[in-house]
Amino acid sequence: MKQLDTMHDIKEIKIAPDRLMHSATHEEIINGHTTDVYFLRTLDILGELDLAESEVVAEIFPRKAGMLAGVNEVINLLKGRNLEIWAVDEGERFEPKDTVMRIKGKYKDFAIFETTLLGMMASASGWATASSIIKEACGDKFFLCFGARHVHPAVAPVMERAAIVGGAGGVSCILAAKLGGIEPSGTVPHSAMLVAGDTVKVAETYNKLAAPDHNRIVLVDTFKDEVEEAIRVAKALDGKLSGIRLDTPSERGGVTPGLVKEMRAKLDLEGFNYVKIFVSGGLTPEKIKTLIEAGADAFGVGSYISAASPIDMTMDLKVVNGKSVAKRGRIPGLVENSKLKKVEV
Repeated sequence: MKQLDTMHDIKEIKIAPDRLMHSATHEEIINGHTTDVYFLRTLDILGELDLAESEVVAEIFPRKAGMLAGVNEVINLLKGRNLEIWAVDEGERFEPKDTVMRIKGKYKDFAIFETTLLGMMASASGWATASSIIKEACGDKFFLCFGARHVHPAVAPVMERAAIVGGAGGVSCILAAKLGGIEPSGTVPHSAMLVAGDTVKVAETYNKLAAPDHNRIVLVDTFKDEVEEAIRVAKALDGKLSGIRLDTPSERGGVTPGLVKEMRAKLDLEGFNYVKIFVSGGLTPEKIKTLIEAGADAFGVGSYISAASPIDMTMDLKVVNGKSVAKRGRIPGLVENSKLKKVEV
């Protein structure tokens, strides 16, 4: 596949009639097929003016505060293009207008990737920032991200990897976990109970099949009162139950602090003080704080992270052929940031 260099190249792109997915492949991204068309028009114009070889310095900055992610993808995108790059580390905090990346080189060598790299950093930083807010609410409590079902599968691994950057202790998306250097986490869904017809039957089989060191966490809100079901499961697993999961739907009021308090008290009375309470279902930082006070031990968070808005990123040319430049309203020249580090590319 040829990299796009001119407007003429666009005419050569053909979509196969049997193409299965609408998402871009890695090859299409790397060859500029996801860029905005006007960057190719710009290169045509600059080429005609004999200016495409101009050496420039570009800086990228966010519109609001947050936590940075997506840097690794951008660096991989730009590798081998004879550029110098400085970047803030993933997981670092930034403020509005902070320079989070600087790129130096011939404009023609990275012009078509402006759209792509800004999108990589904007989306990932939005997800990492949301995850960091959840982490702050959880304190020392564990939380798992399982928001993959809320986004297109092509970006689900990007989203959940960004959640790890933001502080998630685990993710359920298999590829995201592998990209983040951890193993995927997750319990057993309601569908298992609904097909089997009994939570205890599923829990016993789960216990039989799981590795000895696996934390056995069982949903207890499918058929019966949550507390009653939790005690049935705990007795059946005879010391091997790590935790129960509460995911009471909104139609029944969701998981409340009162339910968590009752669950904790009655598990303790039955001698199951070692069984942890894992909560999921429409959680927000505010809900997490109240549930921790009630006795919850861990959380599964999906839509709060997956639905986070991207943090708008802007790329400005700040130096052209050694001269400081800027559009109206901006200050010409480089904007220093002590967090910037030279990247090996």
